[in-house]
Amino acid sequence: MQPFQAAMQQMITPEPPTTPHAQLELKNFLPYRLSVLSNRISSALAREYSQRFGLGVTEWRVMAVLGRNRGLSANQVAQRTAMDKVAVSRAVASLITAGRLLREFDENDRRRSVLRLSDAGYAVYDEVVPLALEFETHLLGGMPGEERALLFRLLDRLDELELHAEGIVLESQPVQG
Repeated sequence: MQPFQAAMQQMITPEPPTTPHAQLELKNFLPYRLSVLSNRISSALAREYSQRFGLGVTEWRVMAVLGRNRGLSANQVAQRTAMDKVAVSRAVASLITAGRLLREFDENDRRRSVLRLSDAGYAVYDEVVPLALEFETHLLGGMPGEERALLFRLLDRLDELELHAEGIVLESQPVQG
C-alpha cells in the first residue's frame, strides 16, 4: 500500500468513539484536509530547494512573494502569505544575514522598512522558480486542463468564502478593552 493510501485509510477508518465527547471526522473536515495536503506538497518541494540552497519553507515563501512584489514590509509579506508574523520576521532576518534580502527605509515614511531581494536573492529565486513550476507540472500532470481550471476556480471561491466567514467570526467576538 502506498504511503498516501495508508494515510487516507487511517483517516477513512475511524476508531470507534470511546468517550461521549464531540466527534470530528477529519477525513471530512476541510481545514484538516487542506492543511495536510499543503504540508505534504510544501515538504516535497522544500526537499528540492532546501538541499540545494539551504532554504526553509518560510524563507522560500518570503522570497517568492518578494520576487513578484518588490518593496513590501514584513507585515505585508505576512498578510500575503497568511504566515505568522514572528515566523516571517525570523525568515527575513535569516535571509538578510545570508545576503539574499535587503531592507530599506520607505522614501515617504522613514519609520517603515521595505524589503527586496538582493542580487544573490534573485539568483536563488531564478533557480527555484523553475523547480517549483516543474514540481507543479508533475503534481497536476494527471489532471486534465478542465479539472485544473475548476480546481483554481474552487480555490478562488474558497478564498472568498473564508474571508467572509472570518469576517463573521470577528464581528461576533466581543471587543476586549
